[in-house]
Amino acid sequence: MSQVVAVSVRIEGRVQGVWFRGWTVREASARGLSGWVRNRSDGSVEALFAGGAEVVRDMVDLCRNGPPSANVLAVHEGAAEPPETAGFYQRPTV
Repeated sequence: MSQVVAVSVRIEGRVQGVWFRGWTVREASARGLSGWVRNRSDGSVEALFAGGAEVVRDMVDLCRNGPPSANVLAVHEGAAEPPETAGFYQRPTV
């Protein structure tokens, strides 16, 4: 079993109002990742992905395109602490 890693990402572009959060919950849950996703008041989307290194990398790479209606301009990522709870969910906007 691979070591659990956690990555925080902030996705910029046309990423709100295009089902980005719902798509992220679906894709991350299907991959067995833990974490969360939320809109930010600056128009970006923020997420935390935790799981096996390869699966987390795959999810971050998927965010570079997002769902069909999105237009991703940038994905900023950094190391993070894994969440305390299992599962992947949507958080309120900050």
